[in-house]
Amino acid sequence: MMNKKLIDRLQILSISLIWLLFTGIAVWILNLIKESLRLHDAPDASLGISLVAIPVFFTLSSVLTYVFIGLRKGRRKGVES
Repeated sequence: MMNKKLIDRLQILSISLIWLLFTGIAVWILNLIKESLRLHDAPDASLGISLVAIPVFFTLSSVLTYVFIGLRKGRRKGVES
């Protein structure tokens, strides 16, 4: 059986990595737009991707964080009662 603190740390690490991944993707897409403007290229594809991808990734990470926090609260209530 795994240690409870180890499981908590792994869960917090996974949430942190999810936010780091999705923030990195958003920064990468914004960098693509910046580079297309700098190179006087058409930023249409980058703008189209960013309008869809950035809200989707942040919604997914928010939902995962909400589920994670909800599971932790449920676990604490189960321990207290």
